[in-house]
Amino acid sequence: MIQDKVVVITGASSGIGHSTAKALAKKGAKIVAGARRLDRLETLKKEITDDGGEITICETDVTKKADCDNLVKQALDKYGTVDVLVNNAGLMPLSFVKSLKVDEWDRMIDVNIKGVLYCTAAVVPTMTEKKSGHIINISSVAGRIVFPAGSVYCATKHAVTAFSEGLRQELSVRKNIRVTSIEPGVVQTELTNTITEDSLQGFIEKGKQMEALQADDISNAIIFAIDAPNHMNVNEILIRPTTQDH
Repeated sequence: MIQDKVVVITGASSGIGHSTAKALAKKGAKIVAGARRLDRLETLKKEITDDGGEITICETDVTKKADCDNLVKQALDKYGTVDVLVNNAGLMPLSFVKSLKVDEWDRMIDVNIKGVLYCTAAVVPTMTEKKSGHIINISSVAGRIVFPAGSVYCATKHAVTAFSEGLRQELSVRKNIRVTSIEPGVVQTELTNTITEDSLQGFIEKGKQMEALQADDISNAIIFAIDAPNHMNVNEILIRPTTQDH
């Protein structure tokens, strides 16, 4: 049952995070939403509250451990618990290694890996103490398949997939904490907006011409995982657009 669950979501200002916050709030979850863009969070809050839902927003940069701790603290202070963490914040500035966009590599590692680690660390004590909880990590098809110009991005998503399985082995069996890795293919979101490699414009346009997944498709998968009965741990959900080849 999703009703009354306290759900912390990162990267909630747009795309999958925004869609998931709205969908779960509609089902009665209490949302604690974090993102860097506070103005976008304010818009999300209005949309959810106007629809009768409940949400707390918190300006959050997941590359800062203190921000991740504070986001979870907002949930604990208000509700006394966290039932679900959705580690959604992520960046995808694809580039060829030879372009040496090291600053972009650093940013991807900080957001896509460290952000997941920091937020997970913030919820584990509470979930461990009550022997209940659910950690959902947004990985990617890129967590399984490597492609040109995706070397670093794929490495970060491979890390998320590996971390999810390690969490499952450590926390699910011993602590009754469920772990799910969601692995989308091409989704129509702002993710490609961070690509600065000029030679990848054709790749971006090809993606736009495809009938891509929508953010709602991913939030529906997240709902399925959360709504599964407690004895059932949906470990991985891999979702591609029908016409995506890789």
